[in-house]
Amino acid sequence: MVPSGPVGGGSLVVRKVGDLTGPGITTPFRMEAADLGIPVRAPDGHLLFVFGDTFEEARVGGGWWRSPVALRGRASLSGELGCGASGLGGGVAWTAAVGGRYAQQLRPYSPGGPAVSTVLPTDVITLGGDMYLHVAVHQGFGNVRWSEIWCSRDSGETWHPTAARFPGALHGGMFQLLTWALADDGYVYVLSTGFQRDKPALLHRVRADRITDPSAYRPWGRGAAGWAWGNPPTPVLDGRVGEMCLRPLDGRWLLTWFDEGGYRIDALVLDAPVSVCETTAEDRVTLIRGTAWGREDDAHVAQLYGGYVIPGSTLDDLHLTVSQWNTEAGWPYRVMHFRVRGLTAVHRPGH
Repeated sequence: MVPSGPVGGGSLVVRKVGDLTGPGITTPFRMEAADLGIPVRAPDGHLLFVFGDTFEEARVGGGWWRSPVALRGRASLSGELGCGASGLGGGVAWTAAVGGRYAQQLRPYSPGGPAVSTVLPTDVITLGGDMYLHVAVHQGFGNVRWSEIWCSRDSGETWHPTAARFPGALHGGMFQLLTWALADDGYVYVLSTGFQRDKPALLHRVRADRITDPSAYRPWGRGAAGWAWGNPPTPVLDGRVGEMCLRPLDGRWLLTWFDEGGYRIDALVLDAPVSVCETTAEDRVTLIRGTAWGREDDAHVAQLYGGYVIPGSTLDDLHLTVSQWNTEAGWPYRVMHFRVRGLTAVHRPGH
C-alpha cells in the first residue's frame, strides 16, 4: 500500500485546497451544512455539484432539511489555489443554486417522513444533451427501499423520474450505491455496492441509450469458462466499499472509493473497467487516510468519506471533493476540495 504524504521516494503530494461548503461559502444559498458534492460537467458547459442531506445552519439538523440539492460553479484547477471571498471555496466559484436564489430540493418529497426519510444521490452522468442522476431512497438512514434514475434535459435545472427503479435487495443489496462512466464503445460501465459500507462492489454495463432500462444492465461475473458478461455478478472489488467514483482520465480509467475497513480513500488506475477484477491490494494507492479529531493534516482527515473527481482533473493533478461529518457533534459536516499530485509516479505500470 502506497501512503499519502510529503514528496520523497515517489510519494504523493496531497493538499487540502479549501472548504466548498460552510458558513460564508454557501450561506447565500441557505445551505451551510451539506455533504457529497458529486461533480459533473453539464451539457451547457457549467460544473454541477450534487449534494446529499443539506441544512440551512452549520450543523446536521440545523433547519430546512432537503436532499438532493445542487449548485452550479466554475473551477480553476491549475496553479496554487486558495480560499477566497464571495463564495470562492478552494478554487471553485459558486455561480448559482439550482432552483432559484436558494438551493432547492431537486424533486418534491418531505425529508424525515415515515415512508421516505431521505433521498441521497450516488452519481450523476452526462450523455449528450441529457443528464442522469442515480439516487437511493431511504426509509430510515441506511435502509434503502429502492434506487432510481432521474433525468434532466436542461443541464440540471429540473429533474424528472424515469422508469428505472431497482429494488433495494437487488444482488444481495449491492446495487444501492453506484458510480458510472461512459466508454468509447458506447457502454456505460457501472460499479455498485450497498449503502452500508459493509459489502464488496459489482460491475455491470449498459448501452448508453438504454440506461433507464433495468433489464438492459448486464453483469460481469466469473463462470466455468472464466469472466464474461451475462454471468451472475461476481464481486470485483473486495472489502467494505463506500462511495465510489469511476472516470476515464488520460486514456485510462480512474477509480476512487472510500474504504470503510481501511478508513481511507483509495485509488486504482485501470486499463479498462473490467481490469478492476484483476487487481490486488498492492495495486491500490491510498490518497487520504482517516484519523482522529485534533490530529488532522493535509493527508489525514477525521471521519472522511466520498472522494469524487472534479472535471478538469488529470491523473497527475487530481482534484477531489471529500466529505467530513463529526457524527457526535453534528459539525463539521461539509464538503472539501483536495488536490493530489504524483499518482502516476507511485502507481505501478501495467496495472
